[in-house]
Amino acid sequence: MNLIQELQERNLIQDIMPGTEEQLEKEMTSAYVGFDPTADSLHVGHLLPITLLMRLQQAGHKPYALVGGATGMIGDPSGKSAERNLLDLETIQKNCDGIRSQLEKFLKFGEQEPNAAVMVNNYDWFKEYSFLDFIREIGKLITVNYMMSKDSVQKRLETGLSFTEFTYQLIQGYDFYYLFNSHDVRLQMGGADQWGNMVTGTELIRKKGNGGEAFAFTCPLITKSDGTKFGKSEGGNVWLDPARTSPYLFYQFWMKLTDVDAERMAFIFSFKPVEEIRALIMEHQQMPNQRKLQKALAEEMTEMVHNKEELALAQEATEILHGKAPIEALLALNEKQLLEVMDGVPQVTAVKDALNEGVDLITFLADRGVFSSKGEARKMIQNGGVSINKQKVTGIDFIITEEHLLNDHYMLIQKGKNYTLAIFS
Repeated sequence: MNLIQELQERNLIQDIMPGTEEQLEKEMTSAYVGFDPTADSLHVGHLLPITLLMRLQQAGHKPYALVGGATGMIGDPSGKSAERNLLDLETIQKNCDGIRSQLEKFLKFGEQEPNAAVMVNNYDWFKEYSFLDFIREIGKLITVNYMMSKDSVQKRLETGLSFTEFTYQLIQGYDFYYLFNSHDVRLQMGGADQWGNMVTGTELIRKKGNGGEAFAFTCPLITKSDGTKFGKSEGGNVWLDPARTSPYLFYQFWMKLTDVDAERMAFIFSFKPVEEIRALIMEHQQMPNQRKLQKALAEEMTEMVHNKEELALAQEATEILHGKAPIEALLALNEKQLLEVMDGVPQVTAVKDALNEGVDLITFLADRGVFSSKGEARKMIQNGGVSINKQKVTGIDFIITEEHLLNDHYMLIQKGKNYTLAIFS
């Protein structure tokens, strides 16, 4: 199975130019994907273009990652309902540096490999390109009618489209033309909303590329079964940077996928063979309550984005908070591990000195907002719905003392299935 056939098996091809498959079969081909430097970290939504480049490199082709230092100063109107705030050069450079450090985890860079990955920044070729030279040399090749026909333009005509955004497709098109001429990049890959911009690039190459051929294909945009955008959780974006989204929360993002979404995402993101994924789905369907598909996907993605050690910690945290891990597992965590495990768990603060004489648990839970009232806290305790450090509270006269603190400063409160971390300072 060649690369295009495998991508089609995984439902990852939406639009494709004739001859693309033949080009990839004929020779090692350089191909690129663009990354918009709107933040100094990529997020789960970027995993599709990342894995596209990984699959391309594994198939023996040469991946180029283009970071839009120049286009990031303009803003792509594709899929946007309004013009976004423009970033300054210093912020964009910081974001580009962060993106490069992350991409180095997924792609093989280094000149020792014939198909080593290359990262380029389009600011490098645009910073000295004057506006007059650009409109003389490039602008005259693409008509306004052609640009107006693109979906990214049509969808913004009612709300308004600035000239800055209108020119974006020319800028992105020139990227392809530049890479084609200077690096022999023959293929551009991207999301379905980029098709118009990509075709503009192939049109420039056709008119100005000395007879060479260029190709492109797009992948369907990823949405969840409920229609919401993939890659977001209740707390916002699910980042690849562990400082923004901990490995535990990253792991949980995949664990919480619905069965329908997990099946789709397994084909899209997993590097397991297609037949193995189908077998795993069938096994999952027989015992869906075990969530084998979600676990397999969470394990593979967490290890790929982070590492085996962070995966093990995420699994341990999952067992402590959602599984049947004994209290000993919680007590064995040092302070750093405990805070990593509890990342994302709501927190309340309290004064440690108050524990010298003991604090009534019901009063504490109500005063700290864990429960709305003492009556609600008392009722939940009587019904066996409250635990302290994984141990069920059996009486309404429970007193908190320093003996209940983990690592001398923390206490884990469980209210039904929800947790709160109390921090005593």
